[in-house]
Amino acid sequence: MAARTRKIRHDDQTRAKIQTSQLVNRLTDHILGKVEIPPSAVTAALGLLKKTLPDLASVEHSGEMTFKHEDVLEQLE
Repeated sequence: MAARTRKIRHDDQTRAKIQTSQLVNRLTDHILGKVEIPPSAVTAALGLLKKTLPDLASVEHSGEMTFKHEDVLEQLE
């Protein structure tokens, strides 16, 4: 089999997404009992996920919304 003439290069953001999805898959397999992971590895994976995935915090809106459905439709036309 011939070697690739063009090597696929991923940028840093793509590489981070791939690694994040691998961590999520590995932790999911651990939760479902498919693989055994030591507690220290679980803690390390969770720490890495906190750095790569955004926190889903609740946001409270304070203020008024003055837009009406009809007004927005007029702006789109």
